[in-house]
Amino acid sequence: MHTRIETIDPACPDLRVISEAGRILREGGLVAFPTETVYGLGGDALNPEASDKIYGAKGRPSDNPLIVHIADREALGGIVREIPPKALALADAFWPGPLTMIFGKNGRVPLNTTGGLDTVAVRMPSHPAARELIRRSTGYIAAPSANVSGRPSPTKAIHVIEDLRGRVEMILDGGPVGIGLESTIVDFSERIPTVLRPGYISVEMLEEVIGTARVDRGLMAEDSSARPKAPGMKYRHYAPRAELVIVEGEESRVVEAVNGWIQEKESRNMHCGVIATDETAPLYRVGAVVSMGPRGDEEELARHLFDVLRRFDSMDVACIYSESFYTPRMGQAIMNRLLKAAGHRVVQV
Repeated sequence: MHTRIETIDPACPDLRVISEAGRILREGGLVAFPTETVYGLGGDALNPEASDKIYGAKGRPSDNPLIVHIADREALGGIVREIPPKALALADAFWPGPLTMIFGKNGRVPLNTTGGLDTVAVRMPSHPAARELIRRSTGYIAAPSANVSGRPSPTKAIHVIEDLRGRVEMILDGGPVGIGLESTIVDFSERIPTVLRPGYISVEMLEEVIGTARVDRGLMAEDSSARPKAPGMKYRHYAPRAELVIVEGEESRVVEAVNGWIQEKESRNMHCGVIATDETAPLYRVGAVVSMGPRGDEEELARHLFDVLRRFDSMDVACIYSESFYTPRMGQAIMNRLLKAAGHRVVQV
């Protein structure tokens, strides 16, 4: 398949290009496009064959539900059975933006889109190009991250091109994304609103609006063998090609331990990498050291995470050691992704 790549202005996209992308979606094809979180791989959410194409292009397990993207609040009522008052409150506070909510679906949404579940995950992105594309398609775009399943999510168009060229009809290049982590997911299909995936919008921010919210017990633990209710709950995600290990402990002990491990491995001709911060990067004497940014800037750490994981793929490293990032607001979201990328391999020092 030939993949057409179009560069667009993310704030004011060429409407001729967006209209052509919308036509592709209406006809059952696939288009990768930028959002404020990560790049998405879009297909018509109401077309079961288009959803099947998404799973095929990504190599994604078909029981892993897709998120339906809408451009206007009115579209929500067209695909869900009921909208709880607390969900409306969150929509008022955070839509458009990086928040996904799960509802009981109605008959318009095929099971192919929801991974066989009777619920549907919905979000309204704030990215201007994404919203215009939704409006010029069918009004409902199913869009997981635009990467091969299990790989780090794409935060630049080049990441999408590396993974999906030849698998999709069009890629819209809108430059680097703003946030760099997928949306927060809140499940409203249960009695108590439950956070199934952390993101830019923290639990504390949610609770300021709706009161108590439950956090899924498996959020930071090993993946459950149960059918996932939201993307990323069951399967390994975000993984670089090299083995990734998270090292936790007091800073000086982490640095000392990692320096020793890499020195020993490099004596056996095993090249290794380190994920650090601006403050600690100079302390590592060996290995390919990449900083995520200053530790005090949570948004920069989040924005660079997936790009850093992908950079190591081009360095031909056999292993990667990462510091932990339990920062105040976004630390849970950053660590959720890192733990999945590492297959929950954590060493305490």
